Amino acid sequence: MNQDLMQRGKAIKLAVFDVDGVLTDGRLYFLEDGSEFKTFNTLDGQGIKMLMATGVTTAIISGRKTPVVERRARNLGIPHLYQGREDKLVVLDGLLAELGLSYEQVAYLGDDLPDLPVIRRVGLGMAVASAAPFVRQHAHGVTQARGGEGAAREFCELIMQAQGTLDAANANYL
Repeated sequence: MNQDLMQRGKAIKLAVFDVDGVLTDGRLYFLEDGSEFKTFNTLDGQGIKMLMATGVTTAIISGRKTPVVERRARNLGIPHLYQGREDKLVVLDGLLAELGLSYEQVAYLGDDLPDLPVIRRVGLGMAVASAAPFVRQHAHGVTQARGGEGAAREFCELIMQAQGTLDAANANYL
């Protein structure tokens, strides 16, 4: 495991996720009635729940707004959800003030240009393997998995491994 990522991961108190292209594969599905649906990976959901069980707070900041994301966040118990917000750094500023945290205590997982200001500012800014090349180039690290295919799980496990909580989190299921 990359030692720089492990060092950065030790300080994390808040993990923030984009949705489209990160928690999903980035495809948008529109139905005839105007509604839309998204598919989520259960491995990612389990990783997020495991990370929260270790005491790391989680948030979603998404540029799009859909009811299905609200439902997914509620099902996973993600306490901070911001949708329809392209100004992700502004949103994060407010959340950090509310939680009394610094940027160095934040990990962010994104995939595209609207995520880049946050990726570059936080303590651990990562991109999924399927991210835009320019975003991957400027991230601290890149997951091996693509968005919607286990990248969030990998990100969560990296943080838990850096903090020495991964083995205990896994052992809860033995």
